[in-house]
Amino acid sequence: MITVSKEDYLKAILQAESEGEAVISATLAHWLSVSPPAVTMALRRLKKDGLVRVRADGHVALTATGRRIARRLSLRHHLIERMLSEMFGMEWYKVHDEAERLEHAVSPDFEAKLLACLGRGGACPHGNLSEMESPDSRRRRGLLLLANAEAGKNYCVSGIYERDRRLLEFLEARGIRPGARLNIVERNYDKTLTLTSEAGTIALGGTAAEKVWVAAADRPARRSAPAT
Repeated sequence: MITVSKEDYLKAILQAESEGEAVISATLAHWLSVSPPAVTMALRRLKKDGLVRVRADGHVALTATGRRIARRLSLRHHLIERMLSEMFGMEWYKVHDEAERLEHAVSPDFEAKLLACLGRGGACPHGNLSEMESPDSRRRRGLLLLANAEAGKNYCVSGIYERDRRLLEFLEARGIRPGARLNIVERNYDKTLTLTSEAGTIALGGTAAEKVWVAAADRPARRSAPAT
């Protein structure tokens, strides 16, 4: 039986992989805000169910079955975020937390209805695609992190790391949201950026800038991932 807890672990493994992190017990404890002993017990159950493999060096990998479940849950999460935004007008920085609560309760029939209504190819309100992408995949689409943007150039926000509600509200207050146009005024000695947005001239620290993907404003990035 696939419980809510098991689904959460499988999705967290897939997400951590997509962000280029080494997936070990400590990674999952941090991502899911649980204790290391809880992770150990959960991985034991997932391994017994044939959903993960744990290598001798402690690295965790999804089996084909585990990956299929994680991808299905991720697609459901993506569709719910789009539903909340496109159909109900919920603010983009609120939809992730709502989708986290709703994704386990959606039936396959309702998921199919959402897919038929919204389509598979659209980006979520944070600008991210339904298939989780690695940093390398984003770069192949012509994106770069805002932290690496060049002074004197204009950019369009493509996607934003969505799992930190406080970060999303912080960026929204500064006019940094998917689709927003930004001009990089200066890269400062302390690794902050001075930039302009619809909120005016602002300073942005490196920690936040590392969570925002942008495209050159005169050459929009492709909206779909390349075929693999």
